[in-house]
Amino acid sequence: MSYYTHRPELHITAERGILNAPAGVLRSGNQWHVFHQYQPELDAPARWAHQFADQLPFDWDICDDAIAPEGDEIKVRAGAVIGTRSGSTELYFTSINQEGTSIHVAEVEDIDASLEEVSDDASAVDKHVRRVGQVVGNRDGFVDFRSPCVVPRWDYDEVSGEPLKGWLMLAVSGDQDKPQLMVLDSYDRREWSLRGPLTFDGTTGLEAVERLVSPRIIRLSDEVDGQMYDVLLVTIEHEGIDISGYLIGQLTGSTFTVKTSFTRLDFGHDFTRPRNTNVSLADQTDLPDYSSANIFGLMNGIGRYDDPSQHLSLAEEGWANCLSLPRVTTLQDGLIYQTPTPGLPAAIRTSERACMLTALIDASAADAEVQVELIDDQGRTAAVVCHQGDLLTFDRSMNPNHEGDHIAEGPLIAADTDALTIIVDGSAVEVFADGGAMTMASRLYAQSRIVEFRTTAVGSAVIEQQSSTFPLDFPKFHGMEPALPGEDEL
Repeated sequence: MSYYTHRPELHITAERGILNAPAGVLRSGNQWHVFHQYQPELDAPARWAHQFADQLPFDWDICDDAIAPEGDEIKVRAGAVIGTRSGSTELYFTSINQEGTSIHVAEVEDIDASLEEVSDDASAVDKHVRRVGQVVGNRDGFVDFRSPCVVPRWDYDEVSGEPLKGWLMLAVSGDQDKPQLMVLDSYDRREWSLRGPLTFDGTTGLEAVERLVSPRIIRLSDEVDGQMYDVLLVTIEHEGIDISGYLIGQLTGSTFTVKTSFTRLDFGHDFTRPRNTNVSLADQTDLPDYSSANIFGLMNGIGRYDDPSQHLSLAEEGWANCLSLPRVTTLQDGLIYQTPTPGLPAAIRTSERACMLTALIDASAADAEVQVELIDDQGRTAAVVCHQGDLLTFDRSMNPNHEGDHIAEGPLIAADTDALTIIVDGSAVEVFADGGAMTMASRLYAQSRIVEFRTTAVGSAVIEQQSSTFPLDFPKFHGMEPALPGEDEL
């Protein structure tokens, strides 16, 4: 039997303890900086970790922690990260004390300096991070501001038509059981003006939702009509589970005019609280690129209701939760498409345990179905992905570690070409179907290493083309050879 661990290689996990949520992501030059909220131990207060990757976001190095509770703080929670025109990096985070929550900021003058020397002490806090202080507290009858998203303003003056300078913040305020989404703006990132509670113009699909949290916003150009749109990412807390999705439209002041009502972003068992990736303004010499964006999510479908002590990975290996791989996000005819970041096949080949299946299929007939079994090195089926033309399912219930779990399913739209990409990385499985129109992220505590994708065409289904990618030194299991790179993957 080959060595098996639940810990992914290419996905971000906490060095130790529990990863609670992505906090903020910044691309600076060729580097990816990901900050995430985590607890070093089950009963430890939450803090921020910092990891970075050079060039491709699959090989992560751990830096000293960015933020830890100070003074009367009980814990610090997620927020946002931006890169300013001067080259500094600012961390916006939720500070929690006995009085409630507020939004604070810390600054890193030179983020490259944070990479040069890392302490052997896993609890060390980066000496290059300087706290500035509170920037948003109780005001105008609204209390407990938290979960900030900060982005450069991209709206225009209605009279002159000129782009407006400054910054936009989305945040949450109020009681946890009845949260309100808020909109603020600023010219200097220190004094923030409250536009007001976020309101909607049009049908949202959220009219009956009481607990809407974790707002994030990105701007994308629709590849079909060529128009610019705002994409509002939100998470619904509903009956103990998280449902993350998006609305397409236009944010003006504090009103979001809806073009596309709430649409679920991922239909797997474990995806929540997506985060946008900001690009350092010091790297921008031309107009911003709104053709695509990169988002990360937490691979945990329960969010803040989760009990980490029940995670098999924590019990056996001392860690819990991971982030999804970064997803290249585009807008096509009012719908979001998500695909893996380029370079993944090469990263898998140089890994030790990750693997991937890509397949072009035809499942358009009523009786057509393509099944993909994830087989471990003992010949056991750990999970099954099924493409039925108009429905995608992920079933892990045959696995003893997921016995009784529901089958995740999501609708597929009519496509010229049916396709499947399945990525397995330790206990993280991500599925992309039909060019990214459908995604599923699910935790999979397999009994041992996945070594084969066993595909079956049912009814009139046709598997037109398929290939598997495994590490280059992957031993021969079940008659398989390690995949060699194709020209388009180099």
